[in-house]
Amino acid sequence: MSETLVPEKTPTQASARRRSDHSMPFVLAALPLLALFAAAVLLFWLSESKMEGAFRYWEIFIPIVAVVSLVSGWSQAYLSGNSRLWYVIKQAVHWGALIALLYVLNTHGIRALMSAQQYTAVLIYLLAFGTVLAALHMDFKLLIFGLFLAFCAYVIAVPTANPALALVGDTFHIADAQTNPAMASLWVAGIGLVASLFVLVMMRAATMSKRASVARNAA
Repeated sequence: MSETLVPEKTPTQASARRRSDHSMPFVLAALPLLALFAAAVLLFWLSESKMEGAFRYWEIFIPIVAVVSLVSGWSQAYLSGNSRLWYVIKQAVHWGALIALLYVLNTHGIRALMSAQQYTAVLIYLLAFGTVLAALHMDFKLLIFGLFLAFCAYVIAVPTANPALALVGDTFHIADAQTNPAMASLWVAGIGLVASLFVLVMMRAATMSKRASVARNAA
């Protein structure tokens, strides 16, 4: 009886196979997005309820978003073929500049010129724009989250007769959207989370496709 010879895997093939077998489950990959949206909704509710010092929690939230952006953007750096070191440097400069701007606002008397509501809106706007830019350049999965933050900032900045709340109320048939912005934010956050998870699925598929292509080329 003849024996069928099975070709031995090269180290490159074995390494690619191990990376594929040990890729992060989708549920774990989706947890950061879920946590960000949930935290943003909670902070928005605290801000809308006029909680004293709610803006301080937004200040704490900014470096948390920065860390999540740094970690979750690894896959996009791999897809783009960029140097991981250069990726870390870009993330550090990007978020470091935003945190430095907040430091300037608080130490140069600019913060004292604003009310708590105005400062909260400015904080969220800065975080929203920073997140959108980071998404476009380093982690596309956060794009919709950044847009959701911009929605939150706009609602806080324009507390009465807000066109965005009117649009959400008409779209999702929320009768009291103007008087209950927290409910409107839940709808927007839910839609945003679903859309972000769809982007995550597409990026994971692209990552697996690239890994398979690398493995075939190395064979």
